Amino acid sequence: MASKKQSDAAKKNIKKAQQAWKKMTSRQHSLAQPQGKSRKRPGEVGEGMYFRVVVRPKSEFVTFRNHDVGRKGGALQRLAGKRQSGSWDTQAWLINKKSAHIQGDILVADSHDVQDLLDTLGSKPVHVKGDIFKAKDRPNIPEKEKPTLAQRKARLENIEKAQHARWRSGMSSHQV
Repeated sequence: MASKKQSDAAKKNIKKAQQAWKKMTSRQHSLAQPQGKSRKRPGEVGEGMYFRVVVRPKSEFVTFRNHDVGRKGGALQRLAGKRQSGSWDTQAWLINKKSAHIQGDILVADSHDVQDLLDTLGSKPVHVKGDIFKAKDRPNIPEKEKPTLAQRKARLENIEKAQHARWRSGMSSHQV
């Protein structure tokens, strides 16, 4: 059985450890664990479901949000980051491994959506490690060159969709 002096010392040590733990970040918590030194960051090992194509450094953002791009649960996700100023921008793209594969150090698309994304990026994705790639974001188009052909085409398609939807809603109200 422990003496009074030993139990008091144990209580003090526990309080010290709790205070130190509260001051640590989650990363420091994981490194403090026995297996912490060998722990790899997400994406470094290459065992995940997605390839990550980083287009901007994580340090530029304060919060993040994922967006499904294209079909729901599809091949692409956009990782958007919010800056200190409040503006949002793309930090990285997540590409499902079923829709792309690595050939040497090059990311090769297996689906049309992924190929479109890789074509719009400002540079070819360069393999960093594991599932992580690095690329430049799509090039900035000066305002004097807008609207681009793609923007004009999308606008016309949206107008046609709206007219079609309006025509259909008008038909249904007359039939009742």
